[in-house]
Amino acid sequence: MASWSYYGAAATTAIAGILHVYLAAGSISHGRFGNNVILFLVGGLAQIFWILPILKRWGRIWYVIGIAGTIVLVGLWTITRVQGNPITGRGLNIGYMDTIIEIMQVAFIALCFMILGIESRSAKQQIV
Repeated sequence: MASWSYYGAAATTAIAGILHVYLAAGSISHGRFGNNVILFLVGGLAQIFWILPILKRWGRIWYVIGIAGTIVLVGLWTITRVQGNPITGRGLNIGYMDTIIEIMQVAFIALCFMILGIESRSAKQQIV
C-alpha cells in the first residue's frame, strides 16, 4: 500500500493540531480565555491524537471520524470569515496561520479519502 499517504495524513493533522494548540496557548498567555480557546485546544489535541489511528491503520471508521471532525473545523473557520455570520456577527480576518492550518486540514481530508480508496481496492483484490 502507499505508505506515503498515511505519513502525509499524519503529518498534516499533526501540523494543524500543533498550530491550533499554539493559538490556544497564545490566547491564554494574553489573558483571553473564551470559547475559541477551548475550540482550538480541544480540536488541536484531537488532531494530534489522530496521528495514532492513521499511522497504526486502525481502519475505516477512524478515517471517517477524522474526516468528519476536520470538515467541522474547516466549516466553522469558513463561517466565521463571512460578514454577518451567526457566530461572531462579523467576518474575521484571514491570517497566515489560518491559511496554513486550513491547507493542512484540507490536505488531511484529501489524504484520508485516498487512504479509504486504497484500502477499499486492496480489500476487493483480496476477495477475488
